[in-house]
Amino acid sequence: MARPPAGSRPPRNGGVTMADIGRLAGVTQVTVSRALSTPSKVSPQTLERIRDAIRRTGYVPNALAGALASSRSRLIAALVPSVTNIVYSSLLHAFSDIMWSHGYQIMLSEVGADPEREEQAIAAHLSRRPDAVLLTGVHHSPGARLMLVNAGIPVVEVWDLTETPIDCCVGFSHENAGRAAADFAWQAGYRSAATVTAAEERARRRRDAFADRFGSLSGSRPAGLDFGRAATLGSGRAALARLLEQGMAPGTVVFCSSDQFAQGILVEAAARGLAVPRDVAVIGFGDQDFAASTEPSLTTIRIDRQHLGRVAAEALLDRFAAEAPGPGVHDVGFTLTRRNSA
Repeated sequence: MARPPAGSRPPRNGGVTMADIGRLAGVTQVTVSRALSTPSKVSPQTLERIRDAIRRTGYVPNALAGALASSRSRLIAALVPSVTNIVYSSLLHAFSDIMWSHGYQIMLSEVGADPEREEQAIAAHLSRRPDAVLLTGVHHSPGARLMLVNAGIPVVEVWDLTETPIDCCVGFSHENAGRAAADFAWQAGYRSAATVTAAEERARRRRDAFADRFGSLSGSRPAGLDFGRAATLGSGRAALARLLEQGMAPGTVVFCSSDQFAQGILVEAAARGLAVPRDVAVIGFGDQDFAASTEPSLTTIRIDRQHLGRVAAEALLDRFAAEAPGPGVHDVGFTLTRRNSA
């Protein structure tokens, strides 16, 4: 194997340091630091020698050390329940596009629905000195809240609302979404209802709001099935099978905590020869990409995820730019999208 040309790498083992770059460029370490932080203060000839040394060595500046000196890391910590769930991935895409355009990088962690795991991830991220934190939901452990309050950096909580955010929140009312589904079902003529819900706190709030409102209108609280796992098409099929075994009345409307459950119910209904929405009607949540293309098309509650992500990014940028924080609560609302399943 051919040896690299003399002078193409620093004469040492281990990672490349700023001192190595200085030696290769024939300048002091202080000059290298100045070139990286404020290149306008370095002559063009010296700056080019330093950049050439960086190119030849693959040197990566120590961003953490720079953050400690400048109090800015240009990093945003983002914690979401799932990186594969399109609900979170699509809002993160819109969020990161805006933050990227302003020079920020995203550090992403998947924390599931476990408050302890979220608390551990928050501690790990804060040790990297991020400039801000994005969290999913507004319910966190006392330890997590204490760390975030004491960190003294902007925090945006997304996908939910509260009158007492850690800093600011961007989302919608899950309770109102559940009540809107119940009002729609009643006004559409349904007099029997059921719910299918995943093991997730916000989903349960939507379920409870739906059941309370529909129960007050009909005089009978809807039957409910709770699943201790994430929503899937298969669990949606199993849910309809169980509801039928329990004697679900023909013409019942089923309010699902996600479109995945609803899609599974549509598949199971077709397999059993049930007509939708005559024999069973279905309302989903999320308006995922497949919802308009199911057969029949899925009635669901839509949240503009891209808009939510953009509003979250703008809320953080406002926090960075303003001496006084702006509004702490941003309600992006929701839309009940009526299609053929109900």
